[in-house]
Amino acid sequence: MSNNGLWDQHAQWWIDGFTDGVDPEYVEQIIPLALEELSGRQVVLDVGCGDGQIARALAAQGSTVLGIDPTQLHIDIANQRAGGPTYQLGSATELPVADNSQDAVVACLVFEHIDEVDAAIAEVARVLKPGGQFSFFLNHPLLQTPGSGWIDDFILDPPEQYWRIGAYLVETETIEEVEKDVFIRFIHRPLSRYVNALLANGLSIERMLEPSPPQGFLDRAPEYALAHTVPRLLYLRSVKR
Repeated sequence: MSNNGLWDQHAQWWIDGFTDGVDPEYVEQIIPLALEELSGRQVVLDVGCGDGQIARALAAQGSTVLGIDPTQLHIDIANQRAGGPTYQLGSATELPVADNSQDAVVACLVFEHIDEVDAAIAEVARVLKPGGQFSFFLNHPLLQTPGSGWIDDFILDPPEQYWRIGAYLVETETIEEVEKDVFIRFIHRPLSRYVNALLANGLSIERMLEPSPPQGFLDRAPEYALAHTVPRLLYLRSVKR
């Protein structure tokens, strides 16, 4: 099944589990960082906007926001939740806005689901004004590498718990069962793949963050004593030259 087909089928899983204040990573970390980074940007395009939670926060801060998403249920719920932005069904590889028209573009945990990553980044560069900002949030590639995860090693004495990294350098498509009977398609790429695509499209990197997971997330995983040492989020700020 295509990525869009899986999202159409399982969109409610995302809505229920990650929006409307229920996910601490969005509430405590992602949305506050988006507000900080995009403060003062007047015209903003939210690519892969989902239910609009980032778009609404930016609109409340004073930005004029258009949210684009390929999943009709996401657009329907975003419109129901309202809050200021406008929303449109659309694709990251064919953004429905004019060249050099946006003060900023934000994409949050979206590009790891996009096949045509170079075309999508080229579209971001096309629609940004010179000096415009791309706020790029990703599941950290170390987190998303297939075969990565926490290991409880009882062979060692005393036992150790550590994060194992899989085949990080191999660009890989996987379909993950994120919970029972819910399947989501991911594309793992190493960080250099994204950085070089940004640079090739005239987007200069100004800031990179690998924050520790927020306290609300850590509180839900007390069995992982070192969870605060493994980044789950990667943020890149780039500016169109």
